[in-house]
Amino acid sequence: MSYGVKLRVWGEYACFTRPEMKVERVSYDVITPSAARGILEAIYWKPAIIWVIDHIHVLNHIRFDNIRRNELAGKLALSTIKKAMSDKCFPVEVFIENDRQQRAAMVLRDVAYIIEAHFEFVGDENNVPAKHKDIFERRARKGQCFHQPYLGCREFPAHFELIEGAIPQSENTGKQNLGWMLHDIDFNNNMEAKFFRADMQDGVIDVPPFNGREVKS
Repeated sequence: MSYGVKLRVWGEYACFTRPEMKVERVSYDVITPSAARGILEAIYWKPAIIWVIDHIHVLNHIRFDNIRRNELAGKLALSTIKKAMSDKCFPVEVFIENDRQQRAAMVLRDVAYIIEAHFEFVGDENNVPAKHKDIFERRARKGQCFHQPYLGCREFPAHFELIEGAIPQSENTGKQNLGWMLHDIDFNNNMEAKFFRADMQDGVIDVPPFNGREVKS
């Protein structure tokens, strides 16, 4: 029996920021596996399982748009956090009027994806796979989530629905090489970023295993 799931996600804007861009945000062409995993975890997460992304279906044509966003020029100092933790009364605050900065961003417009994924168990606990699958599907049908899933940035919310039938046809045809893309972060190896070459065939990206030969540091 298969314990995979299929989830359709969509939104007006998305930004899956390329790490090589230091100042202005520039999005990857499509959703990254790590962002897809984050959406699944927002709907259903348990310490006993990890989500593994198998395929990403890009339903809409890839469209970019340039926007300007308000961001903070800096971040809270570590000394401020330590002082607040020690005396319990020191305020932890940022006045955005004094630290606001406008930056340009190249984001995606009108995105829609289908995430095909499965889960694997962590450790040797006696788990029942069907239970976790049923809980995820029930929550996805009802639109339930632990927190609002988002498309790369929190200001770009992701709408979602469970796919229980056939997968819709993509608007993209032919083969397209999207270059090196972030796969995920290796949290067990000093937060090392892992990348893979993303090839899209008729709108479908086959995501290699995290520890596969295709994935590079």
